[in-house]
Amino acid sequence: MPKTQSIHYPLSGLFAVNKPSGPTSMALLDSIKPLFGYSQLFKPSEDAPPPLPSDKKKKGNKWRKSKGGGGRGIGGFAVKVGQGGTLDPLADGVLVVGLNKGTKKLADLLNCSKEYTAIGLLGCETDSYDSKGAVVSKSPWQHITKADIEKALEGFRGEIDQLPPIFSAIKIEGKRLFEYARAGEVPPKPVESRKCTIHSLTLEDFIPGDKHSFIYPTNELSHEDKVAAQKAQEFVSHSDDQSVEKSDSNSQLNEDKSDEEKIDNALRAETTEGPKAFKLRMTVSGGTYVRSIVHDLGKALGSSAHVVELTRTRQGEFALPQASMEDGGLSTGKNVIDWSVFEKALAEKTDEYKEGELAEWEQRLISVIKTDI
Repeated sequence: MPKTQSIHYPLSGLFAVNKPSGPTSMALLDSIKPLFGYSQLFKPSEDAPPPLPSDKKKKGNKWRKSKGGGGRGIGGFAVKVGQGGTLDPLADGVLVVGLNKGTKKLADLLNCSKEYTAIGLLGCETDSYDSKGAVVSKSPWQHITKADIEKALEGFRGEIDQLPPIFSAIKIEGKRLFEYARAGEVPPKPVESRKCTIHSLTLEDFIPGDKHSFIYPTNELSHEDKVAAQKAQEFVSHSDDQSVEKSDSNSQLNEDKSDEEKIDNALRAETTEGPKAFKLRMTVSGGTYVRSIVHDLGKALGSSAHVVELTRTRQGEFALPQASMEDGGLSTGKNVIDWSVFEKALAEKTDEYKEGELAEWEQRLISVIKTDI
């Protein structure tokens, strides 16, 4: 069996894949586990028997006890697989993967610097702060210029206190912010902000409405849920002030509905051009919410905005071509495996162990995996 470098088997280490948008990070990892489970790279020892195909699984077979084997332990060798930072279904780009002992080093990657490109669409706020969510509110965007965005970005650089998206996984005493808002209740304790560092933040492109094809989500929250979402945002924005009072719900609904109608009429009046978009490139510390940056920038511009495209171009030393490296240079992208390599292998795969010449995906994995950890 050819080896391009000194490798100890079963294979352990860290590598990165260029994740496509659409599937979740975990769904991608689950899909390639069977490849690992039937690969000679993960054979436990020289005298270990080959794994049986999944349809010949026998209870008690030692290669099938681990959840890391092919298809969650159904057939194949036992291989531990983990990810070093989740990417949302909307996002694509660098996804770091740990194999076997490499999974123990994944936590170190959560705090390393990361580079992203993000495209924001002006004039619309969604509950998830991206295009996968439902519309919360719409705002005028026609007044915003490229110079306005560049000036507003100055307030987002350096160390900042960032509040999480109201529809993130955040819970306060077992209950989500939105649930408190819907019930008209004040959360029992304030939402804590987190410190993060925006090492660099630049405007790469300012895109007129007739130069892109992005549109607002068609799914909208009910009017009552929109009010609840806005109330949840107040809880976040005024988290140090627990004196948020429950207003008269009927008058609040009527007032908000009147404002919505005015905004919708103003937006419909602009029939020749869709909303403007902007593209940002940023290098940030671990724990930074890119969606929040775009959302908060929209507010700073006197409008609203949500993410329509998001790419992680670098995480630590793993980077796509032309990404900015920590030493100031540009990446060649050679240490990230394109997802198409695994996609091709999955199309050809059978639940059969073969020893001998390495498959294309196995050769590519050996050429990039970082084993000195």
